[in-house]
Amino acid sequence: MGTTILIILAAYFGLLIIISFFISRRNSDNQAFFLGNKKSPWYVVAFGMIGSSISGVSFVSVPGMVRGQDMTYMQMVLGFFVGYAIIAFVLLPLYYRLNLTTIYGYLEKRFGLRSYQTGASFFILSKTIGAAARLFLVVLILHSLVFAQWKIPFYLVALGVILLIWFYTNRSGIKTIIWTDTLQTFCLIAGLVVIIWQVISRLEVSPAEAIQLVANNEHSRIFVFDDWISKHNFFKQFLNGILIAIVMNGLDQDMMQKSLTCKNLKDAQKNLVTFGTLYIPFNLLFLSLGVLLLIFASQFSIPLPEKSDEILPLLASQYLGFSALLFFSIGIIAAAFSSADSALTSITTSICVDLLNIKKVAEEKAIKLRQKVHILVCVAFFFVILLIEYFSQDGILNTIYKIASYTYGPLLGLFFFGLFTKIRPRDKFVPIICISAPFICFGIERLMNKLFNYPVGNEILLANGLITIGGLLLIAQKGEYMQKL
Repeated sequence: MGTTILIILAAYFGLLIIISFFISRRNSDNQAFFLGNKKSPWYVVAFGMIGSSISGVSFVSVPGMVRGQDMTYMQMVLGFFVGYAIIAFVLLPLYYRLNLTTIYGYLEKRFGLRSYQTGASFFILSKTIGAAARLFLVVLILHSLVFAQWKIPFYLVALGVILLIWFYTNRSGIKTIIWTDTLQTFCLIAGLVVIIWQVISRLEVSPAEAIQLVANNEHSRIFVFDDWISKHNFFKQFLNGILIAIVMNGLDQDMMQKSLTCKNLKDAQKNLVTFGTLYIPFNLLFLSLGVLLLIFASQFSIPLPEKSDEILPLLASQYLGFSALLFFSIGIIAAAFSSADSALTSITTSICVDLLNIKKVAEEKAIKLRQKVHILVCVAFFFVILLIEYFSQDGILNTIYKIASYTYGPLLGLFFFGLFTKIRPRDKFVPIICISAPFICFGIERLMNKLFNYPVGNEILLANGLITIGGLLLIAQKGEYMQKL
C-alpha cells in the first residue's frame, strides 16, 4: 500500500515538473515569478484558486468537523461569498489602479514606509504559520500511511515535501503555479468525488437516497439562530466569514497575487466572483461527506478516533477500499502542494518587494537574491512544521482561523482606515499600534472567558481591527489629510 502511494507521489511530482519546465523555459525572471507577466487567463486562475484555498487541511478537517459542529461551517462559507464580492469590487480596482506588485504597496502610498513594512511583516508572519500548519497535517498523513512503516522519521518526510515544492516553484514562481494549480484542483475534486462514491456504494444506496440520508441526519443542521452565546450562531459565523474572506484573501498577498496576474481588472473581477461562487458547492460536498462518514461508521459499528482530523484518514485507509485510499492520497497530495506552493511564492514575493526593495537591485543580482529568499522561506516552513508537530493538536483548521484573527486584525484596521478615511496618522507610531492590538485582544478574550464564561470565537478579528483603527485615530496628525489614491 505504501509503495503504491509513493509511486503516485512520484508520478504526480513528475507531472508538476513537466508543467514547470514548459512554463519556465521561455521566461524565469522576477516579473514572471512575481506577476506571471500579467498574462494569466482568468478562468484558469479561478479554477486553480479552488485547490489552493481548500488546501489539505480543509480536505481532512471540514468532513471531520461535522461530528462536533454539524454543518454550521456553511454559515461561514456563505459569508465568504460576500467577502469575495467586496474584494472584487472594492479592493481589486484599487490594486489595479496603483499597478501594485504586492498589495501592501498601497500602505506605503497611503501612510508611509513603516506602515507599509509593518503590514507586509504581519502577512509574512501569519502566512508562514498558516501555510506550515496546513502542510503539517498532510505531512503527518503521508508519514503515517507510507513512511512510518519504513521507519523514516517525520522530519525527513517534511523536508522531502518542502524540497519538492521548492524544486518546481523556484524558477517561475506564480507563473508556474497558475497552471500547476489547475492540475491540483482537478485531482482534489476527483479525490472528493471518488471517496463520496465509495461511501455511497458501501451504504448500498443511490445518490438520490444518499442526499436524503444527509438531509435527514441530525448532523445536517446548517443554521443556528436560537443560541446567541454559541460560536456557531448564524450572525457571528456569517460576519466572521465576510471578515475572514477579506483578510485571508483580499488583504493576503497569496490569493491576490494570483488575481494580479490577470490581464486586466475586469478579468480579475470575473476570476474572483467565479471562484467565490464555486467555493460554496465544493464546501457543501465536503460537509456532506462528513455526514456520510458518520452514518457509515455508525452502520458498521466502527469506533472513530477522538481527533476529528483523523476520521477521514482512518476510514479512507482501512474501511473504504483501495480506490478510496488511492484517491484520498491523490486529493491530499494535490491539496497540500496547491496551498503550500502559492504560499511559498507569495511570502518570497513580499519579502523581496516589500522588505528588501528588490526593484532597485540590478536584474541579475535581483534574481539571485530572490532565489536565496525562496530557500530561506522553505527553511522557515520546515522549522514551523516541526514546532507544530511538537505541540500537535486537533482541529487545525479552527486553529488557523484563530491565528488569522490575531495576525490579520491589524491589516484589516490599516486597510479600512486607509480606504474609508482621509486622516493621516503618524507613520512612525503605526508599528506600535499594530503590535499592541493583538495583545489587547488576547487580554479581552481571557477576560470575557473568565468573567462572563463567554467563548470568544473568530469575532476577535473584528475587535482587533477596531482597536487598530482606534489607535490610528489617537496618533492622527491634526489638520493632515490624504488625497484619494
